[in-house]
Amino acid sequence: MRKLTYFIACSVDGFIGDPDGDASAMYPFVDEEFLAFLTSEYPETVATQGRRALGIDDLENKRFDTIIQGRGSYDVALKEGIPSPYAHLREYVASRTLAESPDPNVEIIADDLVGTVRALKSEDSRYGIYLCGGSRLAGDLLDEIDELVIKTYPIVYGSGMPMFGSGFAVSEFTLQSVRTFANGVLVRTYDRKR
Repeated sequence: MRKLTYFIACSVDGFIGDPDGDASAMYPFVDEEFLAFLTSEYPETVATQGRRALGIDDLENKRFDTIIQGRGSYDVALKEGIPSPYAHLREYVASRTLAESPDPNVEIIADDLVGTVRALKSEDSRYGIYLCGGSRLAGDLLDEIDELVIKTYPIVYGSGMPMFGSGFAVSEFTLQSVRTFANGVLVRTYDRKR
């Protein structure tokens, strides 16, 4: 069974963006040391445009071969004229409002999100599935998430978009590792406690 990993950036107070979902306040923390970590440990999480700009488009996937993102996350790329932001992965976008895919590499999940994710998890592959966001999608898939990789940036929003846009439910995870960076960023990895 493949793992669904919610690989997400957040503030110290647990927000993945401001109230409108803008996470640009976190960008300055992607410095040389942290970028080296991302490109060596999680190269497939760097969007295709970024990979090309960094000259790492030929890096092999290490952990994921599939990405699932919500419509809001996908719209960030679409507004920049990028219909396939993770062309090096199989791309799925969960949306009830996007009538058809603007790119042949992007499949729209309009119905039965959980069933689709379970089918993807049951595939035979050595790679996992990267859940990119956003908040509501992560909330809808909370019971399916097997691993959390939380990149915590040393900023406080005060309010904003939470990591999980869902009703109250307690889900327990076990801490596996913590990595610290000179700029104050922490990367914590948790496995679901089953």
